[in-house]
Amino acid sequence: MKAIIEQAELLVEILDYTRVGILVTDPDLPDNEIIYVSKGFTSMTGYTVEETLKTNCRFLQGKDTDPESVQLLREAISNRQSITIEILNYKKNGQPFWNELTIDPVYLKKEKKHYFVGIQKDITDQKLTENEYKQSLERLRSISTPIVPLLDGLAVLPLIGQLDGERFTEMFSQITSETVNKKIETLVLDVSGLQTFDDEVVDGIYSLRDVLTLIGTDLIVCGMRPDLAMKSIQLDRAGLRSIKTASSVKHLLSELDFSTKGDSEK
Repeated sequence: MKAIIEQAELLVEILDYTRVGILVTDPDLPDNEIIYVSKGFTSMTGYTVEETLKTNCRFLQGKDTDPESVQLLREAISNRQSITIEILNYKKNGQPFWNELTIDPVYLKKEKKHYFVGIQKDITDQKLTENEYKQSLERLRSISTPIVPLLDGLAVLPLIGQLDGERFTEMFSQITSETVNKKIETLVLDVSGLQTFDDEVVDGIYSLRDVLTLIGTDLIVCGMRPDLAMKSIQLDRAGLRSIKTASSVKHLLSELDFSTKGDSEK
């Protein structure tokens, strides 16, 4: 008996000094009361052991806590199921933090009853890094696919650097949505800044042409260097003859300007 007590005390001491927060609740007590609090939890949240015991851990929730996440937790506890979820919680001083919360039901045969063990990890820095990364990707996408209006209904999309099928696929939906939103009648795809591209990009250009045609927009490819033109012919089974081309954006604009003047003089 003494050995069991010593082992239990050792286990509690170990749990107290883990970096994560640990709570144990008893579903047979009113409101699934907390019956054990680790020091890791008090360090993480700022709440003392006395403030936490005999409460329900919903006190960590606040105004921006996602109600759907809360509902998922309730359902898991009600069904005595394990769950791991990322949820926005609040410390005692009101500071929000992202909590990676894992709750597991534990059944003790000797007592013939269930408990819940909750392990909480502060992942705020990780979430901030993820959000910064996502924002950087969005900025990169917006920079890498700048659709530049030239004339009323005419815009140019300069492609620069290395272009492969994966990047073109990422750009595809953005190009089509911006074309619709900006009411572009003719989109000029300027490939003069490309270093190289693969067969997936050639297929992608055809797909882009077909989609733009369906929404009433013409596609013109310009700036095709001789080396890219040769590569395109090698990769392209149908040839580039089915897509409108121009030698450069400047040349295309001069033709449009001439055409406009000619029409106005008639």
